[in-house]
Amino acid sequence: MNFLDFMVECGALLFGDFTLKSGRKSPYFVNTGEYKTGAQVSKLGDFYADMIRSSGQEFNVLFGPAYKGIPLAVITAAKLASDGINVNISFDRKERKDHGEGSSIMGYIPKDGDRIAIIEDVTTAGTSIRETIALMEAQGVKAEITALYISIDRMEKGTENISATEQIKKDYGIEVYSIATARDIIGYLENSNIENSAQYAEKMREYLKNYGA
Repeated sequence: MNFLDFMVECGALLFGDFTLKSGRKSPYFVNTGEYKTGAQVSKLGDFYADMIRSSGQEFNVLFGPAYKGIPLAVITAAKLASDGINVNISFDRKERKDHGEGSSIMGYIPKDGDRIAIIEDVTTAGTSIRETIALMEAQGVKAEITALYISIDRMEKGTENISATEQIKKDYGIEVYSIATARDIIGYLENSNIENSAQYAEKMREYLKNYGA
């Protein structure tokens, strides 16, 4: 199944009028919280694992920023393990635990020399990269972040006149990989039977004209 077909079927890719965290008005919205069944999450893990394998990146830690990155890291690591690729799973807490082990990180605790890949749903400003770097520095860990894996690249401008993903590479030397892009969604709509698909495709082209890199 095509990834965008899968997202629409699950209700994770929506078309209409949405206000993003940035305040921008968007004609589409990605909501990975709509993956609600074991079968859906398993299939999502397949898509992510395929992307990771094809990227050729080597790492030993898959880090999922709380909260949406946590299930993505777990299911993707499980899928990779089924192919003989065994990586450690690590994720953070939104609030530091004040009892028990009291750590900000759960699962595998990264160490000096580790190679870390971050997994997320989408990125628009590279927030997860900055926060993960800050988290590792706070832990006193000298680890290398090698890649960021996301489902959709919105292809929007970062702080400069380049895309947020290009900005991440420029600022941190980190490659960003996506299963699909905003332009893929436009192409998908142009060949879709979704109601008002042509109208949504035109709105997305206009959106990228205003905010895209």
